[in-house]
Amino acid sequence: MKTIRVLVACGAGIATSTVVMKKVEDLFARNDMPVEITQIKIAEAAGKQDEADMLISTTMLPTQYKIPAISAMAFLTGIGTEKVENQIIEAAKGIQ
Repeated sequence: MKTIRVLVACGAGIATSTVVMKKVEDLFARNDMPVEITQIKIAEAAGKQDEADMLISTTMLPTQYKIPAISAMAFLTGIGTEKVENQIIEAAKGIQ
């Protein structure tokens, strides 16, 4: 099974992306899917998208990307978490 390369982005690339990164790691582990996660600032996303399969962000997406880009604010608010988890897993299955 292919390792999914995920960019986890927030405004500064430190605080909220750390929280989301852990939740994404757990989500992939529960679904027996190998993942490689890189924390970034959202400003770096466009330049790093060629090195990744998916972008998960805790902030507004400033542009369109060539890879699936998923808003993960639900991981911070606790509202709609299951929907976001399903979006992430479905996108990952499409990459496999």
